[in-house]
Amino acid sequence: MNKPVIMDHPLIQHKMSILRDKSTGFKEFRELVSEIAMLMCYEATRDLPLAEVDIETPLAIAKTKVIAGRKIVFVPILRAGLGMVDGMLKLVPAARVGHVGMYRDPETFVPHEYYCKLPPNMDQREVIVLDPMLATGGSAIDAIDAIKKRGCKSIKFMCLVAAPEGLNALQEKHPDVQIYAAALDQCLNEHKYIVPGLGDAGDRIFGTK
Repeated sequence: MNKPVIMDHPLIQHKMSILRDKSTGFKEFRELVSEIAMLMCYEATRDLPLAEVDIETPLAIAKTKVIAGRKIVFVPILRAGLGMVDGMLKLVPAARVGHVGMYRDPETFVPHEYYCKLPPNMDQREVIVLDPMLATGGSAIDAIDAIKKRGCKSIKFMCLVAAPEGLNALQEKHPDVQIYAAALDQCLNEHKYIVPGLGDAGDRIFGTK
């Protein structure tokens, strides 16, 4: 089982504080989600394989390194995960983007898949699943199930805020998936919202509440 990575970089922590503030408007909230995702992407891609190549500079031939091996796919869980995509693509503009749509039953809190569109040859790709919140873990587990059914074997999961309950559930179901979070919060409340959390990420990103 992979140990989850909880980001402690000062820039991430500072931006997370503003993100949590209930007075932060949706425009600034959306920008912060993208910025934090970009900073987290730096750490999540640290282990990408490199290959040595010869590059001709204006002065000489230089032996340098380029990313090699599997091609990267970012897979946001709709809809809130979309808020993280732009920041990720700023660092890895050549990455492909898939989508998994999940909705949570308001009474049972059980997630249901309604959409899944992924690039071809998923067995040859490195996937990073994106969702701002890891609450019960149900949506993340089901999304990763859907991606594995398409043949993918190399998957990471990235969120902004995780609850211990969701973190434990995801680790138990998918121990091979490396988890990255900007914060690990206290618990879930009776409505399965993360406490202290930051509210409904989707509503705050898109200004729908």
